[in-house]
Amino acid sequence: MFDLTGKVALITGSSKGIGKSIAEEMARAGAKVVISSRKAEACEQVTTELVAKGFEAISLPCNIAHKDQLQRLVDATIERWGRIDILVCNAASNPAYGPTAKAGDDAFDKIMSNNIKSNWWLCNMVIPQMAERKDGVVIIVSSIAAIKGNTVIGLYGVSKAADTALVRNYACEWGPSNIRVNAILPGLVKTDFARALWENENMRKAREAQTPLRRLGEPDEIGGIAVFLASKAGSFITGQCIVADGGVTIA
Repeated sequence: MFDLTGKVALITGSSKGIGKSIAEEMARAGAKVVISSRKAEACEQVTTELVAKGFEAISLPCNIAHKDQLQRLVDATIERWGRIDILVCNAASNPAYGPTAKAGDDAFDKIMSNNIKSNWWLCNMVIPQMAERKDGVVIIVSSIAAIKGNTVIGLYGVSKAADTALVRNYACEWGPSNIRVNAILPGLVKTDFARALWENENMRKAREAQTPLRRLGEPDEIGGIAVFLASKAGSFITGQCIVADGGVTIA
């Protein structure tokens, strides 16, 4: 039920953290994976690690802020492996920390461009070739910031909420072509992206105390959900937002 043998998975932001975990778990499940992020050296390092473990992986660096680079990423993947069966939009940014009103126009534009527009571009580039085969999976990595108010990463939350709407819309539009589109909404996971939060002992302990499981998440716990959604085990799930937060949003 969780076998991805022969599938081609393109994962953005996959040189570290949650993206890397998703790539590794999908490779372990049998998929051919494309490692992509802005830095070529980081991509090559992850690709080398995966290949050394006997997995099939290639490195295709890309800055998601540039539409032409995204198109080259898609074209190069299809040229190498003939198709894209699984698209994981994981790469994102958050240059603003503090009150939403003080974020500034540049931060707003960067957050919305990187976290929403790039996913919209990528979906529009990849989904049509999935629809031709009547088979495909799209996963957008959102955040519990999409459904939970906060005082320090407000614009990031707005962008992640928009991603969940994008998921629902594409699920409706492409469902007749057997394309499944879902979102994963992680809570606080121990990644470089969130390092400032979990390395601060006081902040970490406060979050753990608010979390029913009394701990933070690990990247591989998100990777496993992605494999589930991409495999036959999740074949009747579409348009959904899977929350993985240790229970924070229900406590």
